[in-house]
Amino acid sequence: MEPPIYYKRSEYIETDTGNKVSRRATIAGPQNIILGGKTIIANGAIIRGDLRRTGPGHAVVISLGRYCLIGVDCVMRPPYKTYRGNFNYYPMKIGDHVHIGSNTVVEAAQIGNYVEIGKNCVIGKFTIIKDCAKIADGTIIPPNTVVPALSLFAGSPGRFVEDLPESTQEMVEAQTKQYYTRFQPEADAR
Repeated sequence: MEPPIYYKRSEYIETDTGNKVSRRATIAGPQNIILGGKTIIANGAIIRGDLRRTGPGHAVVISLGRYCLIGVDCVMRPPYKTYRGNFNYYPMKIGDHVHIGSNTVVEAAQIGNYVEIGKNCVIGKFTIIKDCAKIADGTIIPPNTVVPALSLFAGSPGRFVEDLPESTQEMVEAQTKQYYTRFQPEADAR
């Protein structure tokens, strides 16, 4: 078992559903963001829930599942496009057990469950990442790319490297739950 990761209780806000959000993260438009529970948003992360489609009925901009880990200095903003002269943002949906490494920019339309995205990556607009996929550190995924389930993408531009084992789901679930358990306030240190 790896050692605990301690944080200062005063630097994080903990919600009733177990989300831990750094006070040094920028959460714009929080009323348009849904956190599924037991999600950790590290310091310096920027989540842009204020960038939303105009008009009624478009409230949820970014939806995160359970056990999501948003790394230090990540930027998450909804994808956008201009269609017939109209500029619009589109919702971003992220599944359960998703780990996004530090300094990564995400503009995906959808990220499935049990997905690992490395550090210093750029996930282009309207990208769809299927379940149990992995994006290696430093990868740039071009806009509108579909990353298949159980595949590893790497490089710039990101390309298919290899198939991942069937056990990927169990491994990623164990890693995200273990990370969440290890992430403890300093006051509880004995």
